[in-house]
Order: sequence, then C-alpha cells, then structure tokens
Amino acid sequence: MPRRRRKSDPDGAPQGEWRGHEGRALRTMLPYLWPADAPDIKARVVAAVLLLIGAKVATALIPAAFGRALDALAVPGGALVGVPLALILGYGALRVASMAFAELRDYLFARVGQRAIRTVALAVFRHLHALSVAFHLDRRTGGLARAIERGIKGIDFLLRFMLFNILPTLVEIGLVCAILWVSFGWEFAAVVAVTLGTYIAFTLTVTEWRLKYRRAMNESDSEASTHAIDSLLNFETVKYFGNEEHEARRYDVSLKRYEMAAVRSLTTLSLLNIGQAFVIAAGLATMLVLAGNGVVTGAMTVGDFSAANLYLMQLAVPLNFLGFVYREIKQSLADMEQMFALLKVDRQIADAPDAVPLAPGGGTVRLEDVHFGYDPRRPILKGVSFEVPAGRTLAIVGATGAGKSTIPRLLFRFWDVGAGRVTIDGQDVRSVKQDSLRAAIGIVPQDTVLFNDSILYNIRYGRPDAGDEEVYAAARLAQIHDFVLSLPDGYQTRVGERGLKLSGGEKQRVAIARTIVKGPRILVLDEATSALDTHTEKEIQAALATVSADRTTLVIAHRLSTVVDADEIIVIDDGRIVERGRHHDLLAANGRYAHLWARQQEAASRSDEVPAATPVAAQ
Repeated sequence: MPRRRRKSDPDGAPQGEWRGHEGRALRTMLPYLWPADAPDIKARVVAAVLLLIGAKVATALIPAAFGRALDALAVPGGALVGVPLALILGYGALRVASMAFAELRDYLFARVGQRAIRTVALAVFRHLHALSVAFHLDRRTGGLARAIERGIKGIDFLLRFMLFNILPTLVEIGLVCAILWVSFGWEFAAVVAVTLGTYIAFTLTVTEWRLKYRRAMNESDSEASTHAIDSLLNFETVKYFGNEEHEARRYDVSLKRYEMAAVRSLTTLSLLNIGQAFVIAAGLATMLVLAGNGVVTGAMTVGDFSAANLYLMQLAVPLNFLGFVYREIKQSLADMEQMFALLKVDRQIADAPDAVPLAPGGGTVRLEDVHFGYDPRRPILKGVSFEVPAGRTLAIVGATGAGKSTIPRLLFRFWDVGAGRVTIDGQDVRSVKQDSLRAAIGIVPQDTVLFNDSILYNIRYGRPDAGDEEVYAAARLAQIHDFVLSLPDGYQTRVGERGLKLSGGEKQRVAIARTIVKGPRILVLDEATSALDTHTEKEIQAALATVSADRTTLVIAHRLSTVVDADEIIVIDDGRIVERGRHHDLLAANGRYAHLWARQQEAASRSDEVPAATPVAAQ
C-alpha cells in the first residue's frame, strides 16, 4: 500500500524538521554560491572577497590618516604643503578606495547572488512538480507560495547583509582593535572590544527574544494568504451561498493575529534601540576619557584623540543596524529552511535507479491482480485484472465510487499499486521513466482545468512545439474550431482562471483538442463527454472514434450509451470486476450491466417525455 506522508506544516514542508537548525539552510545554499560547473562564478566570488578585504583595510586606515593630517595641520606656522597635503590627499584616496572597492564588489557579486536565487527557485519549482499527487492534495497553495516567496527573499537578504555587512564588520572590528592596541595601547583596544562585545550580546539576546513575534507574524501572514487565495479561487461558491462576510471574518481573524504580533514586535524594537544607544554612548564616553587623559599627559596628540573617536564611531554606524540585520538574517534563515525543507520532501513516486524509457510499442495495457487504496485502511481496488490489446478499446463502467477513475491514475503512475502490477507493452510502469510513460498516454479528464492563458496556448499545451495548423486541425476534430473563430479574439481569447470564462462543454472540447495534439499511443477518456449536450456528444464521439482508431483506448464512462461499440466492457463494483464482455453479450447476461442499462434507458425516456397539458376545469 502507498506510504503515508509525515505530518506537515500548512505549506507542505515536513513539520519542524529544520526548525532551530539555521546552519543547515546556510550549508545547503553554499553549493549554489560555489557551483562546480561554473568557473566564471567562482572567479567572481574570489574577486569579490578580495575587494571586500581591500575595502575594509581602506576603511580601517581612514581614521588614522585623518588623525595624522590633523596633527600635521596643528603644527604652529605650518602651511598646506608637503606632508599635510599628502596626508589629506591620502585620507581622501582611502575614502574613495573604500567606496570604490565596495561598489566593485557588489558589481561582481550581483551575478553570483542572482544566479544562486534563480537556481534555487528553479530547483524548488522542479521538485514541487516532481512530488507525488498525494503531496499536492494535502498542500495549501497560499502558504506554499508564501514559503517560496519568503525563502527567495531570504537568500537575497542573506547574501547582501550577512556576507557584506556582518562578516565584514567583524573583520573591521578585529582590524580596529589591532590598530588601537599598536597605536594607543591595550586599554583602547579593550574598551572597543568590551563595548562592541556588550553591544552584540545585548542585541542578540533581545533580538532572539523578539524573534517569536516575527514567527507569529509569518504564521499569521501565511494563514491570511491561504485564506485569501482559497476564497478568491472559489469566488463563485462564495457568491452562490452569499458568504462574502463569512470569508471576510475568516480573513480578519488572521489579520488580527498578524496585527497583534506586529504591534509587539514594533514596541519591543524601541527597547532594543534604547539599549543599543546606551551601550555605544558608554563606550564612546570611556574612549574619549582615555584619549583626553592621554592628550593632557602628552602621551597622545589631538589627532590621536580624533582618530580614537572616529574608530568607535565608524564601527557604531554598521552596528546600529545589527539588531535589524540579525533579526532579518535569523528570519531569512528560517524562511530559507522552510523553502529548502520542501526540497527534502520525499518524492514518494520516483524513478527507480535502473529505470529505462518506455520502449516503443503498440500500447498494450495490462493490470495483473492489482490491489490499491489511497489509505491502507480503505482499499479501493481488490484484485483487478484485465488486458487491453494494442489498438483496442476497453470501457470501464460502474457506480460512483467503485474505483473506475483510480485505474488511469495508476496507469499514469500518480500512485504505485499496493500489490500486483500495471504494464504497458510488457513493461512494469514502475520500471520505466515517468516522463516517457506519461508522454505515451493522453487523457481527457472529467474535470477539465485550463491555464489562465489563450485558447491557443491551452490546446498547444498538449505538445508545446506543435505548429498553429496542427492546433487548428485538433480543434476541428474536437468540434471547437468554428466556435473559437467566432470569438472577438479568436485563438488568442484568454480563458480566465481555471478556464472559468468557458462553459463546461467548451472546456471539455479544448481538453479533447489538447490531447489530440499530444498524439499519444494510449488514450484515456475519463467521462470525456459528461459536460456536453446530446447533439454535441454524438459529434464528439464520432471525432473521438476517429482519433482512437489506431490507439489503445480506455473509456471511463457513466453513460453506457457512449461505450456500446467498445471491444470489451468491464463492470466494476466495490473494487472488483463483476462482469466483462461486449455490450450485447452483457445485456443478454441480464446482470449488473443490464440493470444499469435499463435504468439509464428509463431515465432517458422520462426526460424525453413532453408534459401533458393541464386539463381545463369543467364548466
């Protein structure tokens, strides 16, 4: 039986698997920044790191150059020539170099960062499409979309701030402490180290405490997004039942939670800012007292006094953002974890290591003693066996819930059988590559969902490289070409979200044309004409008969009148085949099929009856 998925977060990622393990997200991202097959990207990373070091060295020398220039200018009777001018020019050059190196670093790293974002986003997108149908049945689209969106933004933020703000600042702190120790003594280096250590410890502690409010904001944001998207996708149902206010109330519940969490986050931010300002002010005051005492005793010059002040102020500027940056980095890592966790979701239905492409053949389909249940506690198919020879048509009929529509899902390998096997031309579908398997099968589903694009796009979706004439030919076979030409925009007419601008019958004919364009060797018609009127149904049946003439065809049908010409009909009841044969043979057997036929014929005759005229009252 199919394996059951682990309990998941609303977005479908394994619940709590990566929570509290920020390092995993960072390690997962590193290969995207240093790709093995992209030497140009590696060269950009190396150059960006060298420029980063150059920028920080230049920045660290700026206060010293300023102090030396100030001392040179303070010489009595000195003029702006010689050494003072050189020092001033050197100070200006260092400032230009610091900014130029930083900008060149950003210029070189821009492609690295954007390539990483694109590669990660594409990997997640591909993986989501590779996941089993079971995953997508459980997912919440709004929450999933927000998780991916936040994860991508998190990568961008992390690259910009952690690599080019936090790490360089730590490097700069080390350089400044070394310069102060060598130039002015260990006391100055100790003041800087203690001040910044206290500042960082306070910031990290308070920010970590505040992070729970940000998590609550994100959870409420995902919940609100899920409610909004779910409600908008089902807007017709909302209007049918007049539940606009009900949906607004549900949405507002999530918005209120977000509001409360946001207020707490903003108010605690004030506490953080006040504490940071106090620590920096205390360190600056201590530094100035030491420097002032050094000037009074003659151990230091006015230029030294100014340089010491500049060093701490220069460090305070990037550290002023530490609370914000740390919080955002933590949140970015959490968002990345959530997105990268999606990459860890088990595909469940994956190609075997030794899987091979489906070999060319006529398309013989065979089920051998197949047992299956979506939930192990509730079996759906209980030992189903049949064979459809290449080029023949098999009809599968039965009551609702008997298991008819489960068979094509197993054929497509959306799920794996619990026991038995499904084969095409003798190959077990579990031993072949899924892309080749699904390329060989075309389906017209009962519930047709179209992309919010043009009719041309939706028909061509069956084979994206199909030419316009092939699309038109398929539309003619599907009896929709003339209708499309009658529209103001013709084949460029957009069908709306899920195709809601078209009627059920029009959508069904687009689906039929799409499958015709695909040109599969096996054709599955799952209630393909259920949304059509009787006249159109007969036209489509004739077209489908032409299309399926040389193809193996499985017809899942409720209307028995659509399967009378099938080469074989099987009747499924409670997951088992209870009858099989051709139409006339099954009628003659007077069994389950004959009973279903009689009921449908009786219902059809009643619907065709003309109501009798109302008798006139006797006078």
